[in-house]
Amino acid sequence: MRLARFALALAVAAMLAGCAAVTPRLTPEYLAVDPNEPYTLAGGDRLRIIVFGQDSLSNSYAVDGAGRISMPLIGTVEAQGRSTQVLARAIEEKLRGGYLREPKVSVEVEQYRPFFVLGEVNASGQFPFVNNMTVQNAVAIAGGFAPRANRHYAEITRIVNGQVITASVPLTMPVKPGDTVVVKERYF
Repeated sequence: MRLARFALALAVAAMLAGCAAVTPRLTPEYLAVDPNEPYTLAGGDRLRIIVFGQDSLSNSYAVDGAGRISMPLIGTVEAQGRSTQVLARAIEEKLRGGYLREPKVSVEVEQYRPFFVLGEVNASGQFPFVNNMTVQNAVAIAGGFAPRANRHYAEITRIVNGQVITASVPLTMPVKPGDTVVVKERYF
């Protein structure tokens, strides 16, 4: 009877494991970003939006979890996946729809969304993004390597074209806002 229960439990566990989402593991080259590619906005970014000649509309706005900002007069505007230039044109278009004749809008990133460091570091957690940061800089921000950390590579999880991608990367790999860096334990 115990053997039958064990076999049933093992079969159920095998079926559930087959249903688990698999995160693709790719080479670091897949995560490489063209330096000329504009930054795309997502939830957690804070934007400085200036509507020229309209001080009451110019302010700092946060991109919410759904990827939108909410502004007076025009309501919500989709920011997720857009560059700052494309978002500025979308805001101008909404303002032109019955509010202002010739609106001129400027959008800049005031604060990038945070990145995360997990694993064999001294202080895992969420940290504010710093421009031109590498994995090694991210580990330093997280208090440095723990004693059992693998100091040769780490894993980065990043959303690329709407898909979650994980890759083992060297410590010189650039980190982007929203990335999750995982420092693995060394074997010896």
